[in-house]
Order: sequence, then C-alpha cells, then structure tokens
Amino acid sequence: MTKERLYFIDNIRILLTVLIILHHLAITYGAPGTWYYQEGQPGMISILFYAIFTGINQAFIMGFFFMISGYFTPSSYDRKGAWPFFKARLMRLGIPLLFYVIVIDPLIVYTRAAVIQGFTGTFYKFLGNYFGNYEGLGIGPLWFVETLLIFTGIYVLWRLNTKHVSQDYQIPKNFQIVLFALLLGIVTFVVRIWFPMGWNFVPLGLQFPFFPQYIGMFIIGMLVYRGSWFVHMPTKSGKLWLWIAVVTVLFLPVLIFLGAPGGDPARLRGGLYWQAFVFALWEQFLCVALVIALSILFRERRNSQGRLGKAMSTSAYAAYIFHAPIIVLLAFALRGIQLDLILKFVVIAPLAVFLCFFISNYIRKLPFVRKIL
Repeated sequence: MTKERLYFIDNIRILLTVLIILHHLAITYGAPGTWYYQEGQPGMISILFYAIFTGINQAFIMGFFFMISGYFTPSSYDRKGAWPFFKARLMRLGIPLLFYVIVIDPLIVYTRAAVIQGFTGTFYKFLGNYFGNYEGLGIGPLWFVETLLIFTGIYVLWRLNTKHVSQDYQIPKNFQIVLFALLLGIVTFVVRIWFPMGWNFVPLGLQFPFFPQYIGMFIIGMLVYRGSWFVHMPTKSGKLWLWIAVVTVLFLPVLIFLGAPGGDPARLRGGLYWQAFVFALWEQFLCVALVIALSILFRERRNSQGRLGKAMSTSAYAAYIFHAPIIVLLAFALRGIQLDLILKFVVIAPLAVFLCFFISNYIRKLPFVRKIL
C-alpha cells in the first residue's frame, strides 16, 4: 500500500480517539463505568441514553484499535527485525505507560483528593498514602498500551520460532465472517461465565472479559495486512455490513429491557444466562460489522487529509495518553455549573475533544517526547 492509501486508516484512528474521549466524558456525567470522577445521579432517560452510547462504544472501539495495531505489526517487524522492532515498541509503548503510572495517575488522584475530598496535605505526603495502599497499577486507559506491549512480545517470540510466514490470505467470504463473529461471541460468553464484565485483574489493570475480542482482532489485523484486505475488500461488502451494524444497534434497547429483569443488568455482564450469551453475540457482531463498514466507508470517502486532519492524526496517540487528566481537570473546573447531565455532556464534549488534541499537539512537540510520540 502506498502512503496515500493509508490516510483513511489515520482518519479512522482520529475517530476512535474522539470516541474514547467522549466515552470517558460520558462516564463522568452519568454513564455506567469506572472513572476518576463521576458527577450527579442520572435519571432513567440519561441511563438509557448512556447505556446505548457506551454500549456501542465498548462493543467495537478497542477491538478496532487492536486490529489497526495488528495491521502495522508485521510490516514493522519485517522492516526492522526482531530486536530493533521490539526495542522501538518498548520505547513507544513502555515509556508512556511508565510515565502514566508514576506521574499522571498519582497527579489525577491527588487533585481529586484535594478538590473533591478536601485533602490538605502535601503531594509528598499524599504519595506515601498512594503507594502505601498499593492495590495494583494506576494504569487508567493505558491498559490498552500495556496489553499491546504484551501482544508485541508474544508476536516477537512467535516470529522467532516460525520459519515461514504466509503472505497470501484471501479476503474472507461473508459466511466466513459470520462464523468468525459467531465463534468470537461464543468464546466471549464462555470466558464471562467466570470473568463477567467489570471483573478486573487488579495487579495489571486488565479486563479479561473483553480479551477474546482483543486477541481475535489483533490477529485479524495481521491477516488484513498480509492479504491487503483494506485495499481489496469490495465496496458492496461495506454496504452490507453497514446495514447489519444498523440493525444490530437498533436491537440494543430491546436487549437492555429484556435482558435486565428488574432493571438489573447483571445477567448481561456474564454467567450462565441466555442474556449474557445474546449480549456477547451482539457485541461481536456489532464489532465485526462496524470494523468492515467503517474501513470501507473511510477508504472510499475519507482517504485524504487536510492540515487539520494531519495535525489530529499525528496527535492522536498523545491525545489518547493525556486525555484522562485533561477531561478530569475540565470536569473539576466546570463542576459548579448545574445542568441536566446529558445536556452538560453534549455542551462540554466539543470543548473536551478540542482541548485533548490541542494540548497533546504541543506536548508531542517537546524535545524528548517527539522521539516517542
């Protein structure tokens, strides 16, 4: 693929990064989930709105990120070789991860303690309590970077012990794609019997209930590269899977009402329940459908970049890393404004996205940082 043909992938990364920012901002203002700061008690309309918004996001965003990461992995390894490739990834992934754990997360938690909980001690005193009550890495959204580093290490070991790597993978037929989504849904359901959504491997901050999708999409990304699927996937497939995605999304409110008896969504999260099985299938079919539909849509209509698009593309990784402290500080600054939670989310969302990319654009230009980000 030529460099010009990759613009649509960069544009997809921008979209996914924006959705991640909005996802965490939504949790700030009433959506279900765990985040540094949450404000107010949502009503029934807010709960339904956020459940649909975050449910769609959760179903495909990170899987898409892993697929894109998998796509660029073989070419980088082929070009650099095992150790230079892993060393480069260790710097690009490991250093931001370490910086987040040591600097960013403690600063966010300290600010929250000072602003919300009235903590008046020094930052040094706070750090004693922070690290003294260690329960796992303060990793925040950089669990993705950590997981990608783990996947990279496994990939390097696999390549070192593999003599021949196939270069020819045919574009899958629609029935093969359906089988893949079905298998992914079944495996996800089985995993969630023991590890329901919300379960977290605390020492490393990893949520195993979603790992079947992440592993599967990372592998698919490598196959997409080897078979040039991004280029040759027929346009009509994009239209078909877009319709499948739309129908799947429309089914979510029904699933929420039927699958959460008494208003309790626990049966959707996992266990030996039909609701958990249907929800796992729903997630994986939506993920696959949106990945295909958006890939082809962006290839056909968003395969170019202007000045703004280029700036956002080069800042997307930094925006992902630094969006947590930016939106948390923004929420602290605006916490005195009394609005309906949905309205507040809608009003603040454009500002949050702008600040994340604007600030990150300057952070990545710092002398040492530019070598990593």
